[in-house]
Amino acid sequence: MAGVAQRVQKHRANLRKAGLRPVQIWVPDTRREGFALECKRQSELLKNDAQEKDILNYLEKVADHEGWTA
Repeated sequence: MAGVAQRVQKHRANLRKAGLRPVQIWVPDTRREGFALECKRQSELLKNDAQEKDILNYLEKVADHEGWTA
């Protein structure tokens, strides 16, 4: 296991040399009870929102779909 730890340490050192730094990000737990319901609730709030429609239309217009499959 020491070999893996050494490779990870070397990889991180190389990233730091390249000017990068690690960042920890906390995100909602999608497995948590009620998560899906909260997503639905928030989506419903935006369903008929004019600004939301404008933003979605803009994103669709500028999105790069090249290489994506349906």
